[in-house]
Amino acid sequence: MSDVPDLSSDDEHYQEDEWQEMEATETPVTCLFCSNIFPNVDETVVHCEKVHGFDLSTLKIKFNMDCYSYIKLINYIKTHKSNAEDIMRADKSLWDDEKYLQPVGNDEWLMFDFDSITEKSHSPKTYHANVENGVVTLSQAHFLELQRTIQSLTEQFKESQTHLQMAKEDMSTMQVSMQSIVDGGSVNNIGDSTLIVDCVSKVPLECDEGYFNSYAHFGIHYDMLSDKVRTQSYKDAILKNTNSIKDKVVLDLGCGTGILSMFSATAGAKKVYALDQSDVIYHAMDIIRENKLENVIKTVKGRLENTKLDSKVDIIVSEWMGYFLLFEGMLDSVIYARDNCLNPGGILLPNRCNISLVANGDTDMHKKLIEFWSDVYGYKMNCMKSEVVREASVDIVSSNHIISEPCIVKDIDLYTCSTDIVNFTSEFKLPIISDGFVTSLVGYFDTFFELPQTVSFSTGPHETPTHWKQTLFFFRDCKEVKKGDVIEGTITCSRLKTDVRGLSVLINIFGKSHKFILS
Repeated sequence: MSDVPDLSSDDEHYQEDEWQEMEATETPVTCLFCSNIFPNVDETVVHCEKVHGFDLSTLKIKFNMDCYSYIKLINYIKTHKSNAEDIMRADKSLWDDEKYLQPVGNDEWLMFDFDSITEKSHSPKTYHANVENGVVTLSQAHFLELQRTIQSLTEQFKESQTHLQMAKEDMSTMQVSMQSIVDGGSVNNIGDSTLIVDCVSKVPLECDEGYFNSYAHFGIHYDMLSDKVRTQSYKDAILKNTNSIKDKVVLDLGCGTGILSMFSATAGAKKVYALDQSDVIYHAMDIIRENKLENVIKTVKGRLENTKLDSKVDIIVSEWMGYFLLFEGMLDSVIYARDNCLNPGGILLPNRCNISLVANGDTDMHKKLIEFWSDVYGYKMNCMKSEVVREASVDIVSSNHIISEPCIVKDIDLYTCSTDIVNFTSEFKLPIISDGFVTSLVGYFDTFFELPQTVSFSTGPHETPTHWKQTLFFFRDCKEVKKGDVIEGTITCSRLKTDVRGLSVLINIFGKSHKFILS
């Protein structure tokens, strides 16, 4: 039994000590409706209900509130200095506006566990009605209760009708969109008119929610934050150039968890706007408060193209790059921010990027993805090969399989480029450095922060892998090459007609045209 480990670890003792310390440092909380101060928020909640009739349980049920509704409610009361009676008598949630997510003064009230509130059990009230000579007489209390019930049911009916109408409109929009796809048009349609969409800012927000929702889960933020090449490069660019950041107003576009905002605040920024349309912004609010940076960083929920900031900014920092650099179309939002939010002479971080191609000779990977379909448990499925190669792949390519020199096919200066930068055609030449078979072309990008202390990073196969990996354009058939050969071709990149954030890539090489999509 001497080999049984001791389960009471130092970490457990540390956590107990930390918990006791947290309990010992409760912050006094002031009542929302009077000047009384209580040791903690729980006691203040009890006081508000007993003395002022402010019943959170009733409000939670009445307005179907969640924790975000609670935050809005508290900030609404603080902003307008509302009294409890008006709040309890309200027939709609007056605080249902995104602006009330912004903290007002001290935020001890936001430490309350609103989700823990459960519905109270109330004994049903009993009323008696008198019937005499066909006339029904009710007590005033009974009459008022019936009025409230009728009003509540009427509001529920109206709300149901509104939701039904919205559902009908959504169905109509979907039908038009699907018809447009069949006809080869754009999916960004509203009503009976088709919008000509050539950049993200022209896409209605309701058609773009899927993109932002993909960033609401913690997993994608773990992948980005744990990418040391990515995150350390941004940190170095900001913290090694504090003279460029100090006392400046910064916009962190697509802030996610707020890491770039916090780098900027640490570097001495006077004010930072942390903006994101995804629901991850609510976690960013907590993270910023947890690190006591809420006096510098202002969180804003919204898509930039639909949001007005309090002032213009001196610096725009954004991690906007997608696979093959341009996938996801977030560069459009950076350009919009540059043209509409940046002061003259302002700074963009990063300020320059380029895209490169290089030849890949990994025949094992080709067999795994392409030749697999030649014999699937004894059956031929060769028709699948065309579908497989049509979709660009994202994977890490070993530098051992690279058989050519790289070639830059696109340089992008963020200070001068337009949203049409996505649509380009470039020639390329790839000198072969070893005998082998070209199985695919590999696309990657480099990123530059050209401040007094310049920082850059590459997502190429010869560098430390990043979460962007590399983008592979596979050919159905391999092409044998010899050292000293030079592969020549052209690459054409353009937006997908059916997805403004997607890409169509056409590569002319070896006497053939190969079309790929990133979507």
